[in-house]
Amino acid sequence: MADLKIPNLDMNHNKYIFKKKLSLRRKSKRRLFLESGVMFSLSLFLVYINYLIPNKNLLLLNLSTTLNKSFTLFIDLFGNLSEIFLLIFIFISYFISLILLIGSLFRMVRIIKRKTRIINYK
Repeated sequence: MADLKIPNLDMNHNKYIFKKKLSLRRKSKRRLFLESGVMFSLSLFLVYINYLIPNKNLLLLNLSTTLNKSFTLFIDLFGNLSEIFLLIFIFISYFISLILLIGSLFRMVRIIKRKTRIINYK
């Protein structure tokens, strides 16, 4: 009876399980200034990368035709994938049927060649 463990029904302490892990301190002005500087430099870097891309207007004008072509290629890909999966299934089923056929023939041969042993009890 001493080994019996009764569960604790007081589950209110689990309500504040992550409260101690939160940082309640405010960030210093220096840290906020450094983070805003990093964000500003990252945004300038992204604007510069976009500036280096040639023929942006041509890309925007051809967006609808590009999306149409990619959609048709996507549909063709799924059509071909179904055929590929069908061929994979055919090869796997042939391989499994070959293994089963060899196993059944081997078992039949073992049954036919089994020698009956007569055990004499004295």
